[in-house]
Amino acid sequence: MKKKIIVSLFLLVSIVIQAQDKVMDSLQNSLKNTKNDIDRTKLLNAISDRFKYSDPEEMVNYANKAIQLAQKIKFRTEEGNALLNIGNSNIIQGNYAEAIRFFVQAKEIFEEENQSDTNQREIQFGLAKAYGSLGIVFSEQSNYAKALQYYLKSVKIYETLKDEIHQGKLYNNIGVVYKSQHSDFKALEYFVKANKIQEKYGDINSGITLTNIANIYLNQKDFDSALEYYDLAKVSLDKNPNPRALGEWYNNIGLYYKDKKYFDKAIESWRNAIVIFQSIDDKFGLADTYIFLSQFFLEENDLDKALFNANEALKLANEIKVLEQQAISQKMLSEIYQKKNNPNLALTHFQKYSAVKDSLTNEESIRKSIESSMNYEFEKRELIQKEENEKRELLLKEEAKQFKMKLLYIGLIVLLLIGIGFLIYNRMQLKKTLTLQKELAEYEQKALHLQMNPHFVFNCLGSISSFIVQNGTDSAIKYLSKFSKLMRLTLEYSKESLIPIDKEIESLQNYLELEQLRFNHKFNFSINKSEDIEDDVALPPLLIQPFIENAILHGVIPKREMGTIDIAFLLENESLICTILDDGIGINKSKLNKENLVLAHKSMALDIIKKRLEMITSSTNKKAIMTIEEIVDNQEIKGTKVVLNLPIQYINRG
Repeated sequence: MKKKIIVSLFLLVSIVIQAQDKVMDSLQNSLKNTKNDIDRTKLLNAISDRFKYSDPEEMVNYANKAIQLAQKIKFRTEEGNALLNIGNSNIIQGNYAEAIRFFVQAKEIFEEENQSDTNQREIQFGLAKAYGSLGIVFSEQSNYAKALQYYLKSVKIYETLKDEIHQGKLYNNIGVVYKSQHSDFKALEYFVKANKIQEKYGDINSGITLTNIANIYLNQKDFDSALEYYDLAKVSLDKNPNPRALGEWYNNIGLYYKDKKYFDKAIESWRNAIVIFQSIDDKFGLADTYIFLSQFFLEENDLDKALFNANEALKLANEIKVLEQQAISQKMLSEIYQKKNNPNLALTHFQKYSAVKDSLTNEESIRKSIESSMNYEFEKRELIQKEENEKRELLLKEEAKQFKMKLLYIGLIVLLLIGIGFLIYNRMQLKKTLTLQKELAEYEQKALHLQMNPHFVFNCLGSISSFIVQNGTDSAIKYLSKFSKLMRLTLEYSKESLIPIDKEIESLQNYLELEQLRFNHKFNFSINKSEDIEDDVALPPLLIQPFIENAILHGVIPKREMGTIDIAFLLENESLICTILDDGIGINKSKLNKENLVLAHKSMALDIIKKRLEMITSSTNKKAIMTIEEIVDNQEIKGTKVVLNLPIQYINRG
């Protein structure tokens, strides 16, 4: 009977229900106390899985909660596990069409995630469960070719993962498939492989597998081997009580004793089966036992006992509405009444047998029609998925090619910058012959500026690297375009000790736009120049940029809200005043954040700027002053203010 085959299948999870309440209570308590969404998703799936023993509806309820949370935090692996739980609940309820739909969704998620490099073992484990679950559905539908295909896919992954426990369960299921196809020797091969693993790990389900092995030997009339494994199965079942499996064992050993002509032992075994099945109210197993007894007594021509057991079997079959058992019982009753010379009742039961057989045939036809339709949809979806996978592989190859080109371009840019830096350095070395104090002071200021330039380039290249990783190709190209423009301006004036204020503002505008792109417009900025400032007013290049960089990285970016940076140039008392104002977290908190960093970057920019200001003071005989202060309003930090008070200098003036 088909149900007897199903009983031997393992759902890729343990069937034991020991200490359920304690485990469930522990999971529920953990769920209440856990705030982390990742852990909550895992706990919801774990609770869902525990309900497979008792309440399929609650199993679906918790799995749906896990799906919602997993989708919210984009936790694809746990989304796949939740879909597996829903699929298993549908298997338990006999809703195979829905089960296969959820298993396919889970399979697609795990196959997609399998392309990544993260959590590979967990993803492979989920994919193996999805394949194995599909195998169970197809096996239950008697689509043994498909079942075998997915079982073998699943077991191959478990073998790669060296997960022998799940290998053992799959080997047992593969054996059931071969047994259903009457391929006894192939079935025996896999049952034995499963049993070896179960013995190694002390699996509590080994009694079921040992019974399967014994049944194969009994079918082959190898009675000695059959009895050996029935005895081993009984020892395992006594050690690890499983009433349903024990009832099946008594039924099967009864068939063994019947074949060996030990009729008293056969009857005793079936009566023991009745006691076991009655204790757990297993009406299906009980009906099977009464059928075995009725068949035995009918063959022995003990018609009254045969009649009693056939009626008991029919009553149970009608109660649980199992057509196959109804048909067998009605046919036996017809044969019994025929032997009892009661042709009217014999005919009545034969007619009922024929009606049930017709219903069974119709039901089977409908089931096969539904299964064919479902298999068609499944295969269609599989084909679409295969095409999508091929497209994805082509896309990945193209992306890898583009990535190599990007690396090549970046390498060329780096080499170019190094070459330019080397040339500039060599050029500047030639000017060491300058002897006048003013020229010496100017030279020292240029040297300090060159220290700033690599610092600035280093930070920009770091930004580009981060942006390429975090954003798309188009955005990265846009970023590089702006960077190249900024570098052109920087290199154009790198040999100058002074540049026009408008060019400095243009460079700052470029730099701020780059940082806006990098940090996804986390801040706004403004640059204002007083109308009193003439076009030929100049200032040293890259003097302002480090303060703006600090305002971005250590001021506005660490705060949660949108930030603002305001830069202003004005004239005051024959001095050029540059103000950099941000509404960030303030100096003290910024210093604390730097101290807490595991890999803190020690910036040299501030020390270099101080030296540059000293050189400006020395060369102009006018003070160049820098002040940095934290803005506080009603004891609340409002940001940081940097003020540079510089002597007014001009381009092309004496």
